[in-house]
Amino acid sequence: MLKIIELLLLVLILMAISCMYTTTCYANSAEPPSILVIVPNSPADLEISIENVRANRTNKGIESYYTFYRYDLKSNDYTMTVTTGGRSFKVVPDTPLQFYNNVFTLDLERQTLTAGKSLFRSITLVSLRIVLTLILEGIVFYLFGFRSKRSWLIFLIVNLLTQGILNIWLNTFMPFNDYIILSLIFGEILVFIIEMIAFMVMVKEHSHLRIGLYVVVANLLSLIAGGYLITLVPI
Repeated sequence: MLKIIELLLLVLILMAISCMYTTTCYANSAEPPSILVIVPNSPADLEISIENVRANRTNKGIESYYTFYRYDLKSNDYTMTVTTGGRSFKVVPDTPLQFYNNVFTLDLERQTLTAGKSLFRSITLVSLRIVLTLILEGIVFYLFGFRSKRSWLIFLIVNLLTQGILNIWLNTFMPFNDYIILSLIFGEILVFIIEMIAFMVMVKEHSHLRIGLYVVVANLLSLIAGGYLITLVPI
């Protein structure tokens, strides 16, 4: 047990050292209160406006995000005008707005504006990230020589729990929140600690050193891949 604790402390120290690399950051750079509209498969000419204020558009994967900042809006009338293909229609949020950030999903066919992210969208994106993580970490697990059914069963159970909770938690953030990468790093550190303890205790196929190295490599690769994926795929 002492060797396990020493190995865990060593890994944590190495991770702390790797995080000492710093980049430029700016104070007071938090996202201001906003209204964000998610539009799946948005046409290139689609525009959304409130009175004379046109939303800022951001494209990400198969989605587009239209953002209004509350300080730009002069009244409490949040009726939105949607224009595309030479025609326009008006939509109104189906729930009262919150003080800070508000997320809505626009259904172009039904011409409705619904609060939050669609359940199908959330399930699809969370499942996609979990599957990709299982594939990546499964390859690493195999390359480290784990072959027994018991080891793989533990691998699946532990990763489904840790990655499931992590990705469901990430799904609660704004789709392109600037600080989501920090949340990912924080979440991955917790996942790393949990997986280190779980694999050390339950996996008996190889030495603690090999198990510990696997957890370090797998989680570092998962963090790098996850950070890159966030820049490409909607959250």
